[in-house]
Amino acid sequence: MAKYRKLADGIIQTIKQGKVTTGDKLPSLRQFAQQHGVSLSTAISCYEELESQGWIQARPKSGYFIANYSKPRATPKWAQFQSQITTATLHPPSRQAISGLLGVASTTLSPSYAQELQRSFKRATQRIGERLNQYPSIIGEAVLRSSLANHFQKLGILFSSDDVVITSGCLSAIKTAIECCSEEGDAVAISSPCFNGIIQLLGYMKRKVIEIPSTDQGIDLVQLETHLKEKTIATAVFCTSFTNPHGITMSAEQKQKLAWLANHYQTPIIEDDVYIELGHFDQPLPAKHYDTQGYIFWCGSFSKSLSPSYRVGWCLPGRYSHEFINHLAAGNHGVATTVQLALADFIDSGQYAKHLKNKRVELLKIRQDYMSYLEQHLPNNASISDPQGGLVMWVQVPTLNTKTLVIDAAKQHLDFRVGTLFSTLNLYHDCIRVNIGHPFERARDDLTQLVELIHQHS
Repeated sequence: MAKYRKLADGIIQTIKQGKVTTGDKLPSLRQFAQQHGVSLSTAISCYEELESQGWIQARPKSGYFIANYSKPRATPKWAQFQSQITTATLHPPSRQAISGLLGVASTTLSPSYAQELQRSFKRATQRIGERLNQYPSIIGEAVLRSSLANHFQKLGILFSSDDVVITSGCLSAIKTAIECCSEEGDAVAISSPCFNGIIQLLGYMKRKVIEIPSTDQGIDLVQLETHLKEKTIATAVFCTSFTNPHGITMSAEQKQKLAWLANHYQTPIIEDDVYIELGHFDQPLPAKHYDTQGYIFWCGSFSKSLSPSYRVGWCLPGRYSHEFINHLAAGNHGVATTVQLALADFIDSGQYAKHLKNKRVELLKIRQDYMSYLEQHLPNNASISDPQGGLVMWVQVPTLNTKTLVIDAAKQHLDFRVGTLFSTLNLYHDCIRVNIGHPFERARDDLTQLVELIHQHS
């Protein structure tokens, strides 16, 4: 690791530990270089790295200061229970669905990068040639698969272009993976709480569910291993980085153990990693990184990191590559060629990496703004999750009645997600999930409405 990165990591740990607080002034660049025995250019690189991640901010003619960093006063308590087989409750989509800033886990693409993306589409259209008259490849265009492999290699996630398959979004990849390794009536392990889209998918696919309790480090791997030993599950689906709905990221130790369990018990595990590139501070590695025998399906997409409108995802199916492609071919005819070529161009031009760097800084500031507002205005007994990335925050108010809350919210056309949607069990009645992907200024009115309703229904 470069010297400036080591120095930056040290300062980040100091901030996290509360040894310095918001507004504290840092040493000047020359003082910092002298204190640490490094060159001025190394000191500049260190401060630039911290500023790009949102930890410090420069004030003209004043120097560098610690930026606003709020940690929640208390984090939610995770439900502890003995996992057992349950059935997913299907919730048919409403014809009058409300779509607001606090509901769907989403963010926005800045005008400058939207313009760069348009240029990529223009170049893709010019380069498509004879492929304009051909159906897309089932496994995806070679240029996009190669671009993804090169992109993730720079992040320490190593695979070849032959290992990856392009899909119509992450959920499509997960569905195909479930089809590869389970049948109707089989049980699938998920985290608790779990993204409601996964629960709905399992319900429509007529799979049973086994919820594994969450912990601060990820999930209860002891209970998961019990089910693997007893062969009660055919597969499992886990979001491992910045989990929807509560924002937890599995520790590196948990991810390593998860991969070991998949390989040891020779049971496929599907890794939903749609948020992995939206970390505020560090770039986590997936559980797939530790998979030595190919029992983990690694699934992701551009839907959260770039745009949901393209519906382009990918999967590393490992040892199940042949089965995955066969199931994929039976259900669709590939992803639009022009879109794939444009995304490959956007990556290869360097614009995707620049966009992600800026987006991480933006999301950190948004998280801090939301956290600060909610801490000031929620009831005293409320607790808030401490997401280190991703797009969602989990709020728990022990006295909250979400049944009546959601009724009044609908009358005010206020969108958010109640906790009961994220479980097949009778849990999380006092919890809500809030999207934190949009600037605070845009969402302030919705947050004010939400806080007022929480007070009324607590």
